[in-house]
Amino acid sequence: MIEGLDPTAPATEVARALLGRDLVRIVDGVRRSGRIVEVEAYVGHEDRASHTWGGRRTKRNETMFTAGGHLYVYLIYGMHHCLNLVTGPEDHGEAVLLRALEPREGIEAMRIDRPKAKRARDLCRGPGRLCAALAVDRSLDGLAIGRSNDLWIEPGEPVDDSQCVTGPRIGLGHTGPWADAPLRYSILESPFVSDPRPISR
Repeated sequence: MIEGLDPTAPATEVARALLGRDLVRIVDGVRRSGRIVEVEAYVGHEDRASHTWGGRRTKRNETMFTAGGHLYVYLIYGMHHCLNLVTGPEDHGEAVLLRALEPREGIEAMRIDRPKAKRARDLCRGPGRLCAALAVDRSLDGLAIGRSNDLWIEPGEPVDDSQCVTGPRIGLGHTGPWADAPLRYSILESPFVSDPRPISR
């Protein structure tokens, strides 16, 4: 399903392994892609920042309880989509949020869907921008990642541990000790990482 990566592994392992890989999307026959430079892990029932905290199961988060390798897409603020890769075994409720890409292919097509982005670095910097640039919406929720569904992951360029930065996830101050958990992973000094930039390693 994903070359060299087991999506049924824990979210933390998958998150680290995703850095440097290429996310590819086909839209109207046009290939759009970007190097994954930033992700966040959501580790399941015990994670107060996760949609599955406490084992709660709703129509909205049902996809998170599928086996690793499925796409979990949800809407925030009624306007921005967020793309996640479900991880772990079925019923574990884990996922990795794809936060930012370094655009590689289909940049002009991305600009059409992201007309306010004046610089290439802003096309996919943040989960909502990433989804807009790749035309990702709720229609993909629950689908298995893969070429048959026009969204897949390629090997890309490996990221050495010395170039991997970890830090707290963004906007989770209400989640107690989980607010400071180092579950945000990004590539050191990449200008395509969203703000605020992580500083721990």
